[in-house]
Amino acid sequence: MIKMSWIRSSRGTTLVVLFALALAAVGTAGAISVDDQSAFNESRVGETVSTTIVIDDPFQGDEVSETWTLNASTELENVRWTVTILDQGNQVDETVYGEQRFQQELQLDNGGDEIRIELTGETPPVENYTYRPVERYVLWDLNAISGNNEADLNDSEIHHYTNDSKEARLAIDNASRRINETGGPPEARNTLNNSVSAYENGNFPNAVDLAEEAREQAQSTQESQQQTQLLLYVGLAVVALLVVGGGIYYWQSQQDDYGKLQ
Repeated sequence: MIKMSWIRSSRGTTLVVLFALALAAVGTAGAISVDDQSAFNESRVGETVSTTIVIDDPFQGDEVSETWTLNASTELENVRWTVTILDQGNQVDETVYGEQRFQQELQLDNGGDEIRIELTGETPPVENYTYRPVERYVLWDLNAISGNNEADLNDSEIHHYTNDSKEARLAIDNASRRINETGGPPEARNTLNNSVSAYENGNFPNAVDLAEEAREQAQSTQESQQQTQLLLYVGLAVVALLVVGGGIYYWQSQQDDYGKLQ
């Protein structure tokens, strides 16, 4: 009786788990698919960048109804959006926007199973330099407004930099890696912290100089440790030789004394 009850309970638990998994799968399938086709993850300030975002089956998601509004924004400057609605690969509509933000109403009756958004603009300046986390700007942010509800579809944030900030970041990265390899000498770490502070204050030449100094301090500490270790090994070797030599001398003197006694 106990065994049969356990089997029924186990089967019931299994059915509950399977049902929950099925519900989870349905919920996931109900989300609008947004494909980011960006081929980059960083851009230089002032550099022109272009990207494409594709929304598949725009009327099939839980976030929307048969009529909804696409709300898009970017932090790029001198922006151009080209929004193309396709149905079975054929163009249904195309609209161009020249502002950082736009809204476009979408209707199921007008057709369309794909929305292709092409975005071009210039990388914005960095307002606040931070070594960690890296400085990022919003490449694009898409939201769906349906009735009184607004849902976040997807977004993309990209690292931006200047030539000077990138040089300073690389110098800090190299110094940090060398310090970690040498066990993290305190003096070198303090200098590296000063380098990071200079970076975050926008003083990139000073950040580079301090990072190089920190790397050299770490290198010097490692070389000093290696020299000390070498001297220790040499000292141990000398002691070992003296011990062996003393043993041999003692053994020979004992042999000579034995010969004299004979």
